Amino acid sequence: MSAPLELRGISVRFGRFDAVSDVSLAVHAGEIVGLIGPNGAGKTVTFNVASGLQRPRAGRVLIDGADVTGLPAHVRARLGLARTFQSPQLFAGMSVVENLAVAAHRFTSGGLLTDTLLYPLRRAALAEARERAEAVLRFLGLEELGGLDAGAIPIGITRLVELARAMCLRPRVLLLDEPASGLDSHETRDFVELIAGIRGALGCAVLIVEHDMDVIMPLCDEVVVMSEGQRIASGTPAEVRENPAVVAAYLGAIATDAA
Repeated sequence: MSAPLELRGISVRFGRFDAVSDVSLAVHAGEIVGLIGPNGAGKTVTFNVASGLQRPRAGRVLIDGADVTGLPAHVRARLGLARTFQSPQLFAGMSVVENLAVAAHRFTSGGLLTDTLLYPLRRAALAEARERAEAVLRFLGLEELGGLDAGAIPIGITRLVELARAMCLRPRVLLLDEPASGLDSHETRDFVELIAGIRGALGCAVLIVEHDMDVIMPLCDEVVVMSEGQRIASGTPAEVRENPAVVAAYLGAIATDAA
């Protein structure tokens, strides 16, 4: 059976600089894979290739075995790939539930003519999208936030709302870009439990880029390590923690900074 997300031999070059060189990974259903490495390792570029925001110079991106390398981000979303961003991308001036309903509404289609001729059906679809948004908020324990302006909530809550919006896409693949950034230790622990719960509830494949090892180590089934645009190691969190190449390239620097 094909993995929900697979990257094969991805390479990206900016001018004469090889940002990513021949990187491959796969994330299976119900699996959480962490992508770690020092700044400039190529993690974000790899993430952008997976989500359709960056076209690779070489290599392929597959969703459920289908080659989507040439497809834009919004088409990949329709195929079941959802992403959050390091800097949350919510619609200010819209309520939290409206932000989520925008994502849930991707399951409907049509233009002005369709909306006019099939208005009763479109109205039902919009109501269904809102119901799904409210259900996701209830699942996350955020139902009391539904009516608030999404542009006026704290950063920790903003990250939860963006995650909720991604869930409204009913993802087969969930990409999380530094989701714990800006969270305190208590919020981070809660977030780890939440992601584990989402994986259990949706059975989706999760790929997460994160610097916080308090997120990666207890949460991930596999960790892929990049340095200078290349994949240098992979394995369970315990295996990666003890890998000399990983300690030299990344974890050793984190330990030094913490001291």
